[in-house]
Amino acid sequence: MGPDEENRSWPSWLKPLLRESFFVQCRIHADSHKSECNMYCLDCMSGAICPLYLAYHKDHRSIQIRMSSYHDVIRVKEIQKVLDVTGVQTYVINSARVVFLNQRPQPRPGKAVSNTCVVCNRSLLDSFRFFSLGCKIIGTSGNFARMRKGKMQVAGSSESEEYFSSNSGHKNHRGRDKQPRSFRLSTPQRK
Repeated sequence: MGPDEENRSWPSWLKPLLRESFFVQCRIHADSHKSECNMYCLDCMSGAICPLYLAYHKDHRSIQIRMSSYHDVIRVKEIQKVLDVTGVQTYVINSARVVFLNQRPQPRPGKAVSNTCVVCNRSLLDSFRFFSLGCKIIGTSGNFARMRKGKMQVAGSSESEEYFSSNSGHKNHRGRDKQPRSFRLSTPQRK
């Protein structure tokens, strides 16, 4: 499956939605108290809009983006009408079930965590594979599966673990790769 075929498996509005910046002040309706751009028209795909613009999109499909812990979320009840969110971790926020739009990498899972997102390594409940909609797009792409399989086949190498950890690929101020530093806690000697 080539990149064009993979792109066809997702609605054309999804990737632009995930790249959009929400909760900015509307330039046109700055004087109004409802001028925060937290809406998105799936038919126009013209960027984040404020609720006052919905009158111009009355025959279109639009969705409302919400915020949780400074990250964009959408209610499952709203998004599942237009997109399959199977496998994406859901959360209950303000009595509504939501999914995150984009990944939030977690450097390493907590202790005794048995299930993590295949893309960003964030801890998940056992019945889920992805932390966010963005993680699902990446994790279900043929390129990701091929790359992950190739990295995992490198026998005896920690390269596959390094690739998926958020610490790999860091560079120092001269642009060279930094070697990860290890440390050991010293145990005081008994006297």
